[in-house]
Amino acid sequence: MSSWGHFTLEQKVGQLFMCGFHGQQVDEQITRLIEDYHVGGVIYFRRNVESVEQLTRLSAELQKMAAKSSELPLMISVDQEGGMVARIDKDGITRVPGSMALGAAGNLDYTYQCARILGEQLKRIGIDMNLAPVVDVNNNVLNPVIGVRSYGENAEKVAAHGAAAIAGYQSQGIAATAKHFPGHGDTAVDSHLGMVTVPHEWERLEQVELLPFRQAIEAGVDAIMTAHVIFPAIEPEPIPATLSRNVLHGLLREQMGFKGIIITDCLEMHAISKPYGVAKAAVRAVEAGADLILVSHTLEEQVAAIEAVVEAVRHGDIDEQIIDQALERVVSWKQKRCGDQPSDQSSMKYSFSPVPEDVLLDEIACKSITVVHNDGLLPLKPEQNVFVIWPEVVQRTEVDEPWSHSDSLGMVLGQYKKHVREHKITTQPSYEEAEQILQSVMEGDQVIVCTYTSAGVLPKGQRYLIERLSEKHSLIVVALRNPYDLLEIPRPGAYVCTYENTPSVVRALSSMITGELDPSGSLPVRLS
Repeated sequence: MSSWGHFTLEQKVGQLFMCGFHGQQVDEQITRLIEDYHVGGVIYFRRNVESVEQLTRLSAELQKMAAKSSELPLMISVDQEGGMVARIDKDGITRVPGSMALGAAGNLDYTYQCARILGEQLKRIGIDMNLAPVVDVNNNVLNPVIGVRSYGENAEKVAAHGAAAIAGYQSQGIAATAKHFPGHGDTAVDSHLGMVTVPHEWERLEQVELLPFRQAIEAGVDAIMTAHVIFPAIEPEPIPATLSRNVLHGLLREQMGFKGIIITDCLEMHAISKPYGVAKAAVRAVEAGADLILVSHTLEEQVAAIEAVVEAVRHGDIDEQIIDQALERVVSWKQKRCGDQPSDQSSMKYSFSPVPEDVLLDEIACKSITVVHNDGLLPLKPEQNVFVIWPEVVQRTEVDEPWSHSDSLGMVLGQYKKHVREHKITTQPSYEEAEQILQSVMEGDQVIVCTYTSAGVLPKGQRYLIERLSEKHSLIVVALRNPYDLLEIPRPGAYVCTYENTPSVVRALSSMITGELDPSGSLPVRLS
């Protein structure tokens, strides 16, 4: 560490933090964090984005500010997973498919191409790191936080798609981040809200949860994000992986040989902040072996966390050598990725066809839509009256961000067919609203009910509506996000999964319903 021996302790520690702020311009929060606390990384959320042009200017201004207080550039990151998790929803950024849609399409070249396109666009606006791909194996039907963010429930396929995405991002000089280590797929609690345990034995973890991370390491992934999840088979103490030296140093560093950056998930998530507090958790995460500490939202928590780590070093609770080793990894990483750095050349096994992006997205949508069963209701008969029930996604959550440009199925279907009526509902409709819809449906209508589940369980109002409609109609049910919706409703006459409601998917869905498209997606999960 002699090359960075001139850094003060405060400068060293600051470089190990990645923080968010609330403005679309440089504000007091991020100014203080950079100038007074020397933070080395920034994370963008939708709150920071007005346009691609504005975000490009913001990135440049932040780098200019950092250059005045440090010889190291900022590492600017974002959660741009694709599908329903996309922080930048503006013209100039391609609305790439999400992981489960790509898993249903089953083509690794598609996964690589989407990551490559997105990586080039992120780099152009001053972003150096994408907190993607998710390589969790989603094998819990009640998982409220991963779900369609995963490529599916088959560990080998998840690993292969994850490696393809890593190659795509890093081919454009974007640091990819495999998450959430050691695996968040088999959980029924959202770690944003509470503590989670994965109780499986070591042999099972090796075969399922850890396999995609091993392949990500072999693919040369730059960073791995930790999970706020307890793994008794790895860590005997009841502490989450983020705070466990057995998990981060013993397993990830020593056993699996990972030499890149270990970044925590946000410490303000309730699985960490409630039992430990952000400041104490930051100290424990550094002790455990994390290189980058993510604190996304609150200035007071960010400052307290940085100061707590500095004080822990001063008092001898953290050996300064641990700080120096983490800083060395961060510095090497910044020299490799920040700015206009040469891209990786490790992606030759994937093909990239320079077709127009809208053509590619439409092709992937066609290949991902999955008809689970069809009792002769699809395609629609030409003169058939159609009544569409469409859930509007209006509420943003940590894992669910509605697109600003989205057409409903009824709007698009109405361009191809006469006699299309549509009723829009919220994702949490009341029983009274459901009863009003029942009165609106005519006897001869073919009813298409689109469902939308973002929290693991189909909302009660949507389930009630389907149950009542099923008493008099043979329904076509389209799961716009969670394929597991089928497990909670009476068997419909036809069941279709789209995994997301992006514009390309809605166009392809309409073409499939009218018989212009023969969908070929395969379920990446079992509906049992």
